[in-house]
Amino acid sequence: MADYFTHFSCLLDIGTPDNAARALDLYNQLSEDGASEEPPSKGFLLSIQPEHGGTNLWMRDDITGDPERLIQFVKLCAAEFDLKGRWGFQYANTCSRPRIDAFGGGAHVLDLATGDTVAWIYTSGWLADILSSAGDRT
Repeated sequence: MADYFTHFSCLLDIGTPDNAARALDLYNQLSEDGASEEPPSKGFLLSIQPEHGGTNLWMRDDITGDPERLIQFVKLCAAEFDLKGRWGFQYANTCSRPRIDAFGGGAHVLDLATGDTVAWIYTSGWLADILSSAGDRT
């Protein structure tokens, strides 16, 4: 049997050390909400990294993570702390055994001021689209 994983590691500058501490409370509430879902969210790990000035949140997977939950959390922080600019991350989908279509990944960029997606890509869908359109060029 194969196990599937989603890996990511990224930072979010939350502005101040006080905001970073408050963001931990938001994270804990979001994690509690996710635990009651069916199936429960895989979530992600969060810590404040002193080597990044104490204002950056380090968000990453443990064994596997939930990119949608990460995006939800970043949007929540952006609204709570009036963040501006663009933020993005990339992720990798992997598998414990070689499987067809088991590997890929993607990236997502948000406008923090609006919470809107600026751009995103999911490589599995991209590859399928490119391969299927190749037959149209004959």
